[in-house]
Amino acid sequence: MRIATINYDRCHPKKCNHECQHYCPIQRDNVPVIEFNSEGWPNISETLCVGCGICIHKCPFKAINIINLAEEYQEEVVHQYGENKFRLFRLPIPQKGIVVGILGMNGMGKSTVLEILSGKLIPNFGNFDKKPSLEDAMDHYAGTMLHEHFKTLANGSLSISYKQQYVNKIIEKFNGTVEDYISSSDSSTNRVYEIFPIERIRNYKLETLSGGELQLLEIAKVLAKDSDFYIIDEPSSYLDIFQRLKVIDAIRAIAENKHVIVVEHDLAIFDALADVAHIMFGVPTSYGIVGKSQTSRHAINNFLYGFIKEENVRIRDFPIKFEPHAPNKEWKGEVYLTFDKLVKKYDNFKLTVNGGTIKKGEVVGIVGQNSTGKTTFVKILASVEQPTEGKMEMAIKVSYKPQYIKGDMDTIVNDMIQTISMNDFQRHIYESDIVPMLNLDSLLHSPVSSLSGGELQTVAIALTLLRNADVYLLDEPSAYLDANQRMEAAKLIRRVIEKRGASGFVVEHDVYFLDLVSDSVMVFAGTPGKEGIANGPYPLKKGMSIFLNSIDISFRRDEDSKRPRINKKNSVMDREQKEKGELYFVIQ
Repeated sequence: MRIATINYDRCHPKKCNHECQHYCPIQRDNVPVIEFNSEGWPNISETLCVGCGICIHKCPFKAINIINLAEEYQEEVVHQYGENKFRLFRLPIPQKGIVVGILGMNGMGKSTVLEILSGKLIPNFGNFDKKPSLEDAMDHYAGTMLHEHFKTLANGSLSISYKQQYVNKIIEKFNGTVEDYISSSDSSTNRVYEIFPIERIRNYKLETLSGGELQLLEIAKVLAKDSDFYIIDEPSSYLDIFQRLKVIDAIRAIAENKHVIVVEHDLAIFDALADVAHIMFGVPTSYGIVGKSQTSRHAINNFLYGFIKEENVRIRDFPIKFEPHAPNKEWKGEVYLTFDKLVKKYDNFKLTVNGGTIKKGEVVGIVGQNSTGKTTFVKILASVEQPTEGKMEMAIKVSYKPQYIKGDMDTIVNDMIQTISMNDFQRHIYESDIVPMLNLDSLLHSPVSSLSGGELQTVAIALTLLRNADVYLLDEPSAYLDANQRMEAAKLIRRVIEKRGASGFVVEHDVYFLDLVSDSVMVFAGTPGKEGIANGPYPLKKGMSIFLNSIDISFRRDEDSKRPRINKKNSVMDREQKEKGELYFVIQ
């Protein structure tokens, strides 16, 4: 089975010499493999293509993919968006009383799966020339559990609550207060405020809310509806660890007698949230296959190993490895930066940072609940904000990636990168590390305004690490990245900082990310929205134990992959670790 796809967002036929057509050996024999339509776009015949791959390498915009796929998948096509466009294979089966999780890279079709199961998109089973119907879907899945699902969609007896991926888009569609927004839906207002303690923002305008507040509001609004089927797309973005645990409890409580399906990239949260999981694999933007159902633990370990035994397919060339034990001693090296006690006061908030040092080559993770001043501290380091009391005397260069990134410019990504003056060493890091690890070459010819949230984050990380600096500041670099991209970004940050002999601060809520990137941590405590108190840096194990103690949870190590796993509250491991004061890094 041959798949030929063209990414039309990257394809620019007016800016190239039609290399795909001119270099095709079959085309040269006057066989119409690649033809340009009346609108100037190329089409590739999958039946005539021999799969030589020359067009892939000759395309200056990396817009073509030619893939040979096992013939057995031919009968499992669920949806194809059009000729030379993305196609999806298989669907997961929603199960009552069970949280079904979907895990996979961006561009694999997770959103397509959710849209099909919600009835927003009717599957065409590869026949994109005919308008599909739910009756066709019922016939296709006759005798299966999916037949019943599409039957309830067709007769309107299935009520659905859908939590969208990008919560910031709410502001673009709705202008008003939180109370107005809840009232405009069929969610119970009282129930919304029962799910999460967000009643204090009920009279706030939506555009004044933080990303975390928007996320909690949207999840609560969705869960407050009395529905049969709940679809939750990336519930943890912008939330701190404490809030993520509250989200787990709320979703699992709903799932006791409902159908729930969740897409999530924070693997620690995914592990605690999902009962069963499907790994999606394939080639991003070309095709995606829904893997067979597994336990969440088994699925995550397979995902980290890079090999799905049940499918006999490799999804990565190398495994992602975690250290079995956290460093328990202070980072040794030349002191790079010292800061005395700092105080920053606003009308309703006060941040106190109790001083500390960072050493050359050290990467400091910054942890704490939202609204305790983590971003404020990073802005002070970046000289975006000035402290009210105390001084930051830094004769060093800083490169800063802010928490929220704007993508409202039409500048081409490559043009932005070329504005950074690079010496030979920077060029080497760019070509050998940044481009391959972030898969940046696929975005170079795209305008910034066309990028998705994850792509925009990728470009922002690349630009930050590419600049010549002594200290790198990255505020929530994992937001909107898929699980694989997060692991790669964490390793890249460490690698670049080590190669440069620099240091870094990383604000992050994803424990896996912190585990891979951090040598030590600063802990932000206090009362969210009123006062923040920062201490550290501490050695990673000590700092994480201090933080986890403040939110009353503990982590253990998976016995196989050595990844961090959340202990169930009051379980044997949870109680034993809390008694020892070791809330992080205990082997199961």
